[in-house]
Amino acid sequence: MKKNILEIQNLHASINNVEILKGLNLSVNEGEIHAIMGPNGSGKSTLSKVIAGHPLYSITEGSVKLNQEDITYCEPEERANKGIFLAFQYPVEIPGVNNIDFLRLAYNEKQKKNNQPELDPLSFFDLINQKAKQVNMNPEFLTRNVNEGFSGGEKKRNEILQMALLDNKLSILDETDSGLDIDALKSISTSINNFFSSQKAIVLITHYQRLLNYIIPDFVHIMQNGKIICTGTAELAKQLEKEGYNNLLKMKNN
Repeated sequence: MKKNILEIQNLHASINNVEILKGLNLSVNEGEIHAIMGPNGSGKSTLSKVIAGHPLYSITEGSVKLNQEDITYCEPEERANKGIFLAFQYPVEIPGVNNIDFLRLAYNEKQKKNNQPELDPLSFFDLINQKAKQVNMNPEFLTRNVNEGFSGGEKKRNEILQMALLDNKLSILDETDSGLDIDALKSISTSINNFFSSQKAIVLITHYQRLLNYIIPDFVHIMQNGKIICTGTAELAKQLEKEGYNNLLKMKNN
């Protein structure tokens, strides 16, 4: 029997007193890839941020459990150390912070919290270069400031490098495909597939079916108005590509 990694029940969340998530339910087991789709404003990115513990969002009802532990009100860093990784739709630039120093700090912080040995700069240099090769990232980007001057594709690749390095159980990828040309999309998708295993779970948030040509989901969920209103297989995404959201939502709401 598959172990449950993420269990969300009746989740309500708001920002600036505006409710965005309105009773959402979602269950994700190890070895599963879930895609969450939906029109603009349906609450997809809000869901990713709420799972990760973004401080601007308030959970007003419901629960979030990770590996059967209630993390509904845990701080973001606690969630990260417990096994959640979030790749942002728009990764921010951090001027003055060296990429490799940033990555080593994040890695060692997780090691420390999990009572594992931290790595000195030389040992970490060897590790991060191995990870950079795995995600097909030019090692030159390791010595630059975090995302500063990176193209959209390079920023996304840097996010996937963080994912591979931190090796968390649950990875949430918020519109990783946005702003990527076809070659970058194929390359990053290959890196994500190589990272995935039967002990991990991935939640993909995307507008478009094209990402799902390369990362095949076990389940596709359609969101509308802060809830998941429809769940299917990868074929559901292909149906959306042909018919659009309006026809599907009309059918579900009738």
